Amino acid sequence: VQLQAFGGGLVQAGGSLRLSCAPSGRTFSTMGWFRQAPGKEREFVAAFGWSGTTTRYADSVKGRFHISRDVAKNTMYLQMNSLKPEDTAVYFCAAARGGLIFSSMPSDLSYDYWGQGTLVTVSS
Repeated sequence: VQLQAFGGGLVQAGGSLRLSCAPSGRTFSTMGWFRQAPGKEREFVAAFGWSGTTTRYADSVKGRFHISRDVAKNTMYLQMNSLKPEDTAVYFCAAARGGLIFSSMPSDLSYDYWGQGTLVTVSS
């Protein structure tokens, strides 16, 4: 199983970017986004259950980022608005073989597959 993340780039503060992630070969019960800034640990950004009814966001991105999916394309998206310099990081998509309970979504240990990262740089 491979996950491919796309859409990173350089954007000015206040701007927007949309990341996408397309797993190959199968669908997953839960998928999410994590990020890792230089010199920092990887942190949870957002995730949703494949039912589409459960989403969870890190407090730092609530109201600015929106996670979604296109079932027909088997693709997950992360729409990032009102970007801040502190959002600069390598963003990773991840998928879990099984469904995750709400409390488990932010833990990277809950995910079984990881894509290569895509760099997002927000200039001030």
